[in-house]
Amino acid sequence: MAQDFGLIRVRTLFLSDLHLGTKGCQADQLLGFLKAYDADTIYLVGDIVDGWRLRSGWYWPQAHNDVIQKLLRKVRKGTRLVYIPGNHDEFLRDYLGVHLGGIELADSALHEAADGRRYLVIHGDQFDMVVRHARWLALLGDGAYTVALAVNTYLNVARRRLGLTYWSLSSWAKLKVKNAVNYIGRFEELLAAEARRHEADGIICGHIHHAAMHDLGGVRYVNTGDWVESCTAIVEHYDGRLEMIRWAEATQRQKPLPAGAGSLGVEAA
Repeated sequence: MAQDFGLIRVRTLFLSDLHLGTKGCQADQLLGFLKAYDADTIYLVGDIVDGWRLRSGWYWPQAHNDVIQKLLRKVRKGTRLVYIPGNHDEFLRDYLGVHLGGIELADSALHEAADGRRYLVIHGDQFDMVVRHARWLALLGDGAYTVALAVNTYLNVARRRLGLTYWSLSSWAKLKVKNAVNYIGRFEELLAAEARRHEADGIICGHIHHAAMHDLGGVRYVNTGDWVESCTAIVEHYDGRLEMIRWAEATQRQKPLPAGAGSLGVEAA
């Protein structure tokens, strides 16, 4: 169970790749994060509900329902919630521009931070050539990723018994396999170019499950990561400062997260 850190208020919260409806979704960790953080605006940056997986077999435990209810309660209390669908919840792209229960559905958004910087917010699958032009290969890769997560689950059961922290097999592979590293680099370049096309100062995206925050050719590239492995999110504080919250690491260390920079599990922009 996640430790109660107390409520931290931020200007904006960016979450992506929750993959609700899959066994890999770390819904309990996500609930702990949502209880600790509140925001004026929340952007759900795609792959929130995994329609691909739900079509092949229904899986929806109570914790996944609790996540939805927690987000809806925030909306009822006045939080603005913008949902930008990704490829796994692409069925919602048929409803772009519609408000559903106070939730705004959009293909992308231009977010102006408190410091005046403008960020293009988009899931990013539109710039994944495999997803766009070889859907069968994307589905095959999704199946392989699911197998890797299953292996990872058993591996980390053993690690916990040995007193070791969580370790991600697929995240390790992304950083070690040359083709994966090249894919990530190419993805980042394409997203940075799209930000320039919109005359934005930066881009906030998801899709590749690789949390990152760095400058790329004069553009701030920010990837929110995911809630299958990394359990990461991006928050904007009231001065416009962006921070990456690595929630799983923070809760493992059992230390509270203050609203400022420098806390464990937090990376400042």
